[in-house]
Order: sequence, then structure tokens, then C-alpha cells
Amino acid sequence: MNYKTAVIGIFLILASLSNGFAQTSQLENAALLAKQENKLIFINFSGSDWCRSCMILKQSILETPEFESFASKELILVDVDFPRKKKNRLSKEQTEYNEKLAEKYNPDGQFPTIIILDSDLNIIAKTGYKRLSPSLYVNHIKTLISK
Repeated sequence: MNYKTAVIGIFLILASLSNGFAQTSQLENAALLAKQENKLIFINFSGSDWCRSCMILKQSILETPEFESFASKELILVDVDFPRKKKNRLSKEQTEYNEKLAEKYNPDGQFPTIIILDSDLNIIAKTGYKRLSPSLYVNHIKTLISK
């Protein structure tokens, strides 16, 4: 392992300690961490400040203790956001990066879209928001990844 990879890994691990699970906006970093921790990658394509279903998914599922507990053991989370409000705009570089990820993994531009990848970036499953309790949503994800 080279120095840059080690530093990125340490940064991601330290960042993950703050909320119990690793979250990043860079797929390459997530892939490194997924390999190190033997986890899957959970990409959330979101319009955080305009997509009502995205906001509901985040508040009612992704930020709950049930989902966070599951994610900390099984997933590396990648947030691919497309905010519209000026105050929430991402950097030009992050916006371009997110657009490239969307071209590859969410070409239809549906929000929210969840893509689950293995650490080699192969698609395992695709889903989105479902009106389920957090525990049922976790079971839904478990069913998708156990196929």
C-alpha cells in the first residue's frame, strides 16, 4: 500500500467514527475502504434540496439508528448529490464528478436512486425510496445484496 492510499484510508476511517459509518463523495475512496473492510458500496443519488422523496428517504431511513447500525457493518456510503439552491451548490469539480457518476450509474436521472456495488465497482443491485419502516428498508437492502 502506498502512502497516498494509507492517508486516504486513515482519513476515511477517522471520518467514519463521527457518525458510526463511512461516508464519502468519492467512489474511488469508497472502493478502497470497501476492499479493506470487506463491505459493499451504497451510492445514494440525491437532490438534497429539491427532491421530496430524497429528503424523506434521508430523514426517515438513512439517518435512523436502525439503518446506521446496519450500514456501519455492511456498507460504505457514497453521497452523490445534485442540489439546486445556490447556498447548497457543490464545487465545480464535485459537480462534474457527480455528473460522471450519474452518466454511468444513473443515466435515467431518477431521484432518489440507490446503487449497490461490490468493491470492484460491479453493480449488485438498484433500488430507490420505498415507503417502509427503517427495519423493513434494511431488510429490503439485505434481500437485494444476498442474491
